[in-house]
Amino acid sequence: MPEARGPDFVEAIARGLEVITAFGTRGQSLSLADLSAATGLARPTVRRILLTLAELDYVRSEDGVFSLTPRVLDLGMAYVSASDIWELVRPRLVTLSEQTGESCSLAQLVGSDIVYVARAAVPKLVTLSVTIGTRFPAVATSLGKVLLASLGPAELDRVLDTPSQSGVVPTWQPSRDEVDAALREVRAAGWALTDQQLGPAIRSIAAPVRDGSGRAVAAVNVNVHAAETDLETLVERHLPRLLTTASEISADWVRWESRPLAVVS
Repeated sequence: MPEARGPDFVEAIARGLEVITAFGTRGQSLSLADLSAATGLARPTVRRILLTLAELDYVRSEDGVFSLTPRVLDLGMAYVSASDIWELVRPRLVTLSEQTGESCSLAQLVGSDIVYVARAAVPKLVTLSVTIGTRFPAVATSLGKVLLASLGPAELDRVLDTPSQSGVVPTWQPSRDEVDAALREVRAAGWALTDQQLGPAIRSIAAPVRDGSGRAVAAVNVNVHAAETDLETLVERHLPRLLTTASEISADWVRWESRPLAVVS
């Protein structure tokens, strides 16, 4: 767990969130020992956290094994609902998916991972399952490369020094020089491509979504199966549609940011 960075840091909340996220990286049902090992927290501490989460109905236990309840979805949906991200981008993602016949997603950067916040999926054989809230190491994904390429040098160093919380070990294990070279290519092109760097048969292309200041606030991609779609098709057929969609979502985002907010008196 990171050290507290300020006097108002509430360690108990941080530990509780760490226990919740451990389920996503280790499995659906975990013992007290599993969670202690996953978080590095002492068993008595983990036990108190689990009992608290159980009273709040975020966790259930049976025969000494703990699992999350559907109420945990409220935590993620609170973000999606508050930001209106899904309603904002859903029509664009659905259209892009229909145009390409492929799954399309929107993700944002959290630490050194990307987190999927919106998705229009088509039934395809995939090697890694993706749902809203799924995390992957950013550096091995097209979405992540786009977002990493937008960072300044100091912020990029900080992000790349942050361990992934995804629990996924990507196929591509680059040196820092290789990462820097890849990100230079992304900055020059304005979009990113990955070919089985996250996992076997996963090929994707991504472009940035920008706010009114030009900052990359998210990235949108088209994901394909390498056995079905070659790189030429991905770049020549899907990329133009992807860039158009990214531009449309960026314009939607700017309008959303500029919307008048209701004043409660």
